[in-house]
Amino acid sequence: MLHHVEVYVSNLEASRKFWGWFLEELGYTPYHEWENGSSWKYEAAYLVFVQAEERFMDVAYHRCRVGLNHLAFHAESREQVDQITRKLKESKIPVLYADKHPFAGGEDHYAVYFEDPDRIKVELVAPERTT
Repeated sequence: MLHHVEVYVSNLEASRKFWGWFLEELGYTPYHEWENGSSWKYEAAYLVFVQAEERFMDVAYHRCRVGLNHLAFHAESREQVDQITRKLKESKIPVLYADKHPFAGGEDHYAVYFEDPDRIKVELVAPERTT
């Protein structure tokens, strides 16, 4: 069981806004908030977002460098993936791999991919259909 993940961000307010709506849509609840960070919790695990210090922001994040590539979340259903996709588009947040959406991960992988304000890739995956 994962306990928590802590992510340093370049703009805490932008990250709070972005992650707050998305995580709360998935059932996370605000957990802790302080001047330089915020967290959201779901059951026993939580996600923490902390403002990076200026002295460490000389190199921007890129998911192809060593380190985190993306965060993937379980959706309740394909309908929830579609609902989040609509909200992303309404908020002018680009859907990645739009030409293959919602099957960019393969014909049995119903998901939406997008990026947070620091361009960390986020994936929301629907449960596999059983036949």
